[in-house]
Amino acid sequence: MSQAIDDLKHEHQAILTALDTLERMVARMDKGTAVAASELKEFMGFLKDFADKCHHGKEEGLLFPALRRAGVPQEGGPIGVMLSEHEQGRALIKRMEQAVDAGPKGGPFKTAALEYSRLLRSHIEKENLVLFPAAERALAPGELQDLHRKFDEHEETVMGKGRHEELHEMLKRLKTKYS
Repeated sequence: MSQAIDDLKHEHQAILTALDTLERMVARMDKGTAVAASELKEFMGFLKDFADKCHHGKEEGLLFPALRRAGVPQEGGPIGVMLSEHEQGRALIKRMEQAVDAGPKGGPFKTAALEYSRLLRSHIEKENLVLFPAAERALAPGELQDLHRKFDEHEETVMGKGRHEELHEMLKRLKTKYS
């Protein structure tokens, strides 16, 4: 497996950990235990910055264009499906944010959070089992090495120095609190 694809799969593991944490937050709410709006907003920041801006940003800005250049179709193919699901995820994050602003107790946050979790779990499985193996078949080893370098640059320029690590620390803290 290439380092570029390995990095994306590693990020998937962090996102799955975040989804586990999100589901535990919702379970606490279901039991009547309050979850601080500040923690929910911080968690939404993780989803927006890490899952979307960092991870999906690498895919949309770097991996998918490389795949299109290699002849993988966007329409009617896995790239189109992934892009559509990225948009669905963004809409669900927005719904979660709106529900938190209105007061996180109740159905709107729970509904959006569980929909998001289901969507991302299925999305990650498709990428791991279909898209990433197709990428490794379609792209030459040199292209994959170049992607890995560009992924690192993406984190520095789009995320900012140290932001990736800050997000992982925040996730670790919330995972511990909600385990």
